[in-house]
Formats: sequence, structure tokens, C-alpha cells
Amino acid sequence: MGSGNLPKHTIIENDLLSKIKNGVYQPETLIPKETELMQIYGVSRPTVRQAIQSLVDKGLLAKRKKRGTIVLQNKISQEFTHIIESYDDEVKNKGLTPKTHVILLQKELPTKDIYDNLQIAKDDYVFKLVRLRYANDQPIVLVTSYIPFKFFPTLDKFDFEKVSLYPTLDDNNCHINQVRRKLEVLSADETTADLLNIDENAPIFYFHTIGYTKDNVPMEYSIAKYRGDINSFEIYLKR
Repeated sequence: MGSGNLPKHTIIENDLLSKIKNGVYQPETLIPKETELMQIYGVSRPTVRQAIQSLVDKGLLAKRKKRGTIVLQNKISQEFTHIIESYDDEVKNKGLTPKTHVILLQKELPTKDIYDNLQIAKDDYVFKLVRLRYANDQPIVLVTSYIPFKFFPTLDKFDFEKVSLYPTLDDNNCHINQVRRKLEVLSADETTADLLNIDENAPIFYFHTIGYTKDNVPMEYSIAKYRGDINSFEIYLKR
């Protein structure tokens, strides 16, 4: 293994990087274990670990407990911080294939947080819609949406694995034309980590969204949990 005067860990890092770029190690797959890399490159464990850590620091690899070291996807830039667009449309516009799995759709009484944000009475029913959303078969975001029953009593008749929420609201005179979003960065709990295929306590982007009609009536309250490892967000400011 020779490349001039480069340190061994840099040579290994460059070779792993080349294999990632050339598709030898695909996104969401594991690279060889440390012991295997030691044999492949004929080096010590600290040298292998130094090379791997450098690629982790650069956001190309991630260490997964009980699994190994995984190749990360390129970050997906989410633009919904400044435009109102359906998830499917946004993903398609990036050349990716969207998919949605509906985990739950049911009518229920709201909690205080929900009826406060939707500005409804505590005995007003809401529809709770929980969706796991994918891009190219990778789970990207877990979204829980609440819609007041009184505004859209037939919401549960729609298959939200095949149709998007906002266009469906538009088609049923529940048009949302402005939103307010709050962002937090939190740690994934066990359930969220399992659904998003990340480690427990891994960082997630946690968005609270309230969608309003043109008359400033809250029509939707949602909580979206985005994977922190493969999502980034663009924010446009104008003076």
C-alpha cells in the first residue's frame, strides 16, 4: 500500500472515499468491519479507526450501534421552509421516487396541545393521520397530522398512500395558503428511531406546523420528524 508520503490512514480514507463515490459501497449499506479492513490494508486497528472517523466527520459514514459503519446518502435538501408544496412533488422535483406508508388514520378527541394549536374546543373531534414517508425506498420523515373533523368529516375515506394531504384538502374546499413552522433539534426515541431506521437518540429535525386558510383559520396541525443524517433545509430571507 503506497501513495508517496501520505499517512496510512489518509491512504485508506482516500480508497474508501473512492469506493463510496464509485458505488462499490452503496448508500445505506455497511462497509467491511474493522477487522476485515485491517486485513485488507495490512494496518493496525487505530489506523483503520482514524480513517473511518475522518469520513464520519465529513458526513459520509455513520456508526450504528450493534450494526457497524454505514454509508450515508447525500443529504436531501428540503425547501418547505419557504414554499408550500406537497412532499411527493418536492421529492419528485429532486429526481427521487416518493412513497408513503399510512400507519394510522382515525378520529379522536384532541389533547390540549392539539386543540390549542387548532383553536378548537376540547370536545371537537380531529382526524389523526400518521404517515411514514420515503425517498427512493429510504424512510425520510415521520409525519403526524391533525385535521378538525368539523371541516372535513370524510377525510378517512381517502387513501393517503396514493393521494397527498394538501391537494386533497384543496379539492375539498379546505385550502391552506399559509403556514407557520417551528423547528427544534431533538433526539429520536425508540419508536421513531425504529421507523426511520436510525439509532435511538440520533438527532432529528422536529417541525411543528400550523396550516391556515386565507381567513386565518387553522386547518392542520402537524408534527414532522426528519432524519438528521440525510436531510438539510434551505431558508430564504429577503430584505
